[in-house]
Amino acid sequence: MCFQEKGLFYLRYHKMEETTKAPGKNYCIGILTSGGDAPGMNAAIRAVTRAAIYKGFCVKAIYRGYKGLLSDEIVEFKTQNVSNIIQQGGTILKTARCKEFQTPEGRKIAHDTLVRENIDALVVIGGDGTLTGARIFATEYNFPIVGLPGTIDNDLFGTDSTIGYDTALNTIMEAVDKIRDTATSHERLFFIEVMGRDAGFLALNGAIASGAEAAIIPEYNTEVDQLEELIKNGFRKSKNSSIVLVAESPTTGGAMQLAERVKNEYPQYDVRVSILGHLQRGGSPTAHDRILASRMGAAAIDALIEGQRNVMIGIQNDQIVYVPFSKAIKNDKPIDRELLNTLRTLSI
Repeated sequence: MCFQEKGLFYLRYHKMEETTKAPGKNYCIGILTSGGDAPGMNAAIRAVTRAAIYKGFCVKAIYRGYKGLLSDEIVEFKTQNVSNIIQQGGTILKTARCKEFQTPEGRKIAHDTLVRENIDALVVIGGDGTLTGARIFATEYNFPIVGLPGTIDNDLFGTDSTIGYDTALNTIMEAVDKIRDTATSHERLFFIEVMGRDAGFLALNGAIASGAEAAIIPEYNTEVDQLEELIKNGFRKSKNSSIVLVAESPTTGGAMQLAERVKNEYPQYDVRVSILGHLQRGGSPTAHDRILASRMGAAAIDALIEGQRNVMIGIQNDQIVYVPFSKAIKNDKPIDRELLNTLRTLSI
């Protein structure tokens, strides 16, 4: 079996199995969280740590994402380090943006740190930017890296759901339920802005879950003027108030810009805006996100043992899959157009 076929990690692990040493006794896995935080990241950290220890590996936690690799903020983790964190939001490892890691010089420092700390492979948890950085680094240094999709945006290709998405969706639903209480007391049009960047999953599914009248999403904005379509369809014929969820993307213009348009073009409507903001990233993860993060975290260790590298752990039809970084990052995740039809049908 050659290096090219299975990878260095696979060979070292199985070589240990053939000797009198315990499997993975001298092997070390690093773990970090990067980019925007997402509920369920702690559950993933717990799963990676415990699955690695169960397999006989050493685990080292890297604080503050890629920045921690440059500043050598690294601590060895034992089982007790991840006790009682599965229910916590955010990430105990902290997260930070790191412009230095985007440079060859910064990545060289990071690699030197990994060598000095005797870390043989990395598990990174984050979104598009995190996996992009991992892909570049893994390619430059032929270093084994497995990614976990940790982002509330649900915008990574190759996985039905990302860690944190379900919790954020439930947070949106609860917030809209509360806003509707005051909306029904007044004859107003409410624009509620949700996160998602260039993806409309939170806005569209949040609108369906909360019984909103419409969702304005970036995937559809280039085809029609969604605001004009909304007004022309007479969305308030049978209602004394209406709620519209808006994805924060520059493509849609955001809730504030849409509200200004309504004031200028349709002054007969009384408009209000609520921007949910970082509220969506906080809170204890749902059961779905805890289970998803736990399955993906354990699968990351299995992937490394199998010799996988440069892959993201995904979930498709409730089955774990390995998605190459290149596909997860570069391919756009499509919106199910049937959900738009469902929303229109139920909003009459």
